[in-house]
Amino acid sequence: MNYEIIPPPARLSPFIRFFWILESNEPYLHRGLADGCAELIFHYNGIFDELCDENQREKSFSSGLHGPTRKFRRFIIDSGFGIFGVYIYPFAIPKLFSLPTIAVSNEMPDLKNLLGAAGDRLEEQIMLASSNYERANILSTFLEHQLKKNLEVPANISVAVHHMLSHRGIVDIPALAEHCCLSLRQFERKFKEYSGFSPKLYSRIIRFQTAAAQYGASGKSLTEIAYQCGYYDQSHFINDFKEFSGFNPSTYFSGEAEGTAWRDSEMS
Repeated sequence: MNYEIIPPPARLSPFIRFFWILESNEPYLHRGLADGCAELIFHYNGIFDELCDENQREKSFSSGLHGPTRKFRRFIIDSGFGIFGVYIYPFAIPKLFSLPTIAVSNEMPDLKNLLGAAGDRLEEQIMLASSNYERANILSTFLEHQLKKNLEVPANISVAVHHMLSHRGIVDIPALAEHCCLSLRQFERKFKEYSGFSPKLYSRIIRFQTAAAQYGASGKSLTEIAYQCGYYDQSHFINDFKEFSGFNPSTYFSGEAEGTAWRDSEMS
């Protein structure tokens, strides 16, 4: 399995965290975890099915948006595959797709529903591209065009989301609201509109993501990981991990959990 990251052009970096590629010649069962950011995804080789209740399979999209989510989801493919993705800050969604972030939180709309005929044209360009670097260039051009034609994002809210991410979800929410020159109620409403979640829930998701990113960290106990990620109560750490990943932390960090092969590839 190959996992690769391509940094975005500087002009896109306030809105795009990175481009990513995941490829394999083997079948794969993937588990997507709760995430405070969104992903624009293109399956240029093969299409995954989503595993729903009782492991029933439903066809997923060939290209579309995976909004910020508090839920874990499971996907499977019976052959080799290739995926190109764009990891997007949540507040960029209104500028890219002309709709509030909260409208796509926990949702996976396909590209045609998001962009109409323009989505069909973009999908075709991505599928026919000769390399992943060409895909990155095509998407960079498209995303720049989208950013120019839509409304500005309130600067204080984008700053608040960046602050939440950079501080690993460990924030004083009333102090952050005051820093944004908003009442707590105004801040909570605006933050939810542009991040998809309330500040409290978003901070929990980011703390969980920070903990999950410790996968493969040698020499660290679960207690150390929990403490470093702002969990001062082991039961809260376990409960959040189960809610946002479906795993007990001990199972996830054992290296035997389903859907972690991409992380093994990332570390190799």
